[in-house]
Amino acid sequence: MRPAITVSLVPEAKGGPFVFWDGLSDAFSRAAQHGFDAVEIFPSGADVLNISEIRALQKEHGLSVAAVGTGAGWVKHKLHVCHPEESIRKQARAFLAAVIRKAGELGAPAIMGSMQGRVEVGVERDQALEWLFEAVAEAGQVASEAGQSFLYEPLNRYETNLFNRQRDGAGFLRERGVKGVRILADLFHMNIEEEDLAATLVGLGESLGHVHFADSNRRAIGFGHSDAGVIVAALKSMGYAGYLSAEILPWPDSESAARRTMESFRALVRS
Repeated sequence: MRPAITVSLVPEAKGGPFVFWDGLSDAFSRAAQHGFDAVEIFPSGADVLNISEIRALQKEHGLSVAAVGTGAGWVKHKLHVCHPEESIRKQARAFLAAVIRKAGELGAPAIMGSMQGRVEVGVERDQALEWLFEAVAEAGQVASEAGQSFLYEPLNRYETNLFNRQRDGAGFLRERGVKGVRILADLFHMNIEEEDLAATLVGLGESLGHVHFADSNRRAIGFGHSDAGVIVAALKSMGYAGYLSAEILPWPDSESAARRTMESFRALVRS
């Protein structure tokens, strides 16, 4: 398992669960200083991802890009793939595809969390799920063409009414025969929805593609009441070798959040 940390390039998301906020150069430098292996980037869109700049930062600091988020599609542009208006759904899927392709150039998967949307008033659930299927199937195909997987993140009940539990999301992908898509398991969302986090992760098996390493209160692991030792032991038992990425609140500040994350990672994973 490898440690990663988040940076947001989206001013509209200020106050959200991202550790660094002062640009890519700052984030790469601080991530390297704290001992992380990678940075997870949340851009306002594909157009702000300067590939040559990011590759230069990767080379300078010896870091990878763990993943690229698409949440700004909703936060900034109010796009989601289950919107009742077809034109909005098309814009959402185009936004996703553009980010997926840029992420692929960086050797990273893209994530869909908030852009999945929800079952809106006046829309039948079956219809919303059909739109979700169309979107993730297309995203999986685009990601495969870019040499990557696409990451679908089930969210808690306060953020979506599509799939809140990890194995329900994985089951949907499996039953629909979706290719090229894996599950992003966010420990914060799981703390709200799952009965047993460790058992849920093991149950995902090869469907698990990425983990957001967050405590019960969305602060750094060690600042809440999650039994992170049991969770990490479960991940070790299943041979998970991906990222534990700190998509967390910068509490009490960015430096403290980054430091505590690495302290917890070293104690739990490298001990």
